[in-house]
Amino acid sequence: MRKIVLLTGAGISAESGLGTFRDVGGIWSQYDLEDVATPRGFVRNPTLVHDFYNARRANAMAASPNAAHAALARLEAEWPGDVVLITQNIDDLHERAGQRTVIHMHGELMQGLCVLCGARWPVAGEMSAAGRCPACDCVATRPDVVWFGEMPYHMEEIDRHLRDAELFAAIGTSGQVYPAAGFVMLAAAAGARTININLEGADGNDAFEESLIGPATRIVPAWVDHLLATV
Repeated sequence: MRKIVLLTGAGISAESGLGTFRDVGGIWSQYDLEDVATPRGFVRNPTLVHDFYNARRANAMAASPNAAHAALARLEAEWPGDVVLITQNIDDLHERAGQRTVIHMHGELMQGLCVLCGARWPVAGEMSAAGRCPACDCVATRPDVVWFGEMPYHMEEIDRHLRDAELFAAIGTSGQVYPAAGFVMLAAAAGARTININLEGADGNDAFEESLIGPATRIVPAWVDHLLATV
């Protein structure tokens, strides 16, 4: 077994203090997603959307990578083959843990995007509706995140990796939202061994050969130890 493809979701960052869509009382539950996570919502009220993502950015910057992030970075560093990590998360905790190959299919919270010229740039603080693009100086700037109704990034590259995988692991993701929910089927069809690692089982998805259930900070390091012991 040489190529490992990992898919991570909100569950891997939850133990670092970053909320998921399902958290009762969390930041997502305080807003109508139509207002803050759609292109239409941004057109209607860009200030509200920027304020929402500014709060999420501050939350992410105050968080630290946890033991699960660190274990996956160790797997990439010590595994003799390729390790490709695809994440549904928009935070940068994988990178801060030392992960080198991270594909952000839903964009990056710490990055700005110009709607007019397509420029991208690092964002460490707040964005605003009056913010100017550093490339073309227009004010059509937004967080570089994929909203509902938009196409996830890097799908062709992701498809190639899934078809080459010998092991596919989904970590901390509900397995309900497409296209990511279909990744296990693509990998399995190509002959990959598949495993689900989650606080709960993969809802309505019996495509995984194996499941490990429990907190990511406990399950993922033990799983990585087991994998590396087989090398």
